[in-house]
Amino acid sequence: MANTKTVTDPTERKKLKRTARKKAAPKAKRASGVARGSQKKKVKKMTQGQRKR
Repeated sequence: MANTKTVTDPTERKKLKRTARKKAAPKAKRASGVARGSQKKKVKKMTQGQRKR
């Protein structure tokens, strides 16, 4: 994504971002084994002072 911090006008900035997004290479699909967000294994409540992961 192009750096648009210097652009103060919101509509102009939005236009720049959209064009940059269109030009950008498509992101690779997430690997099949990688859980995301809500699918991640939840950590049961542990005793205090112990590492969770």
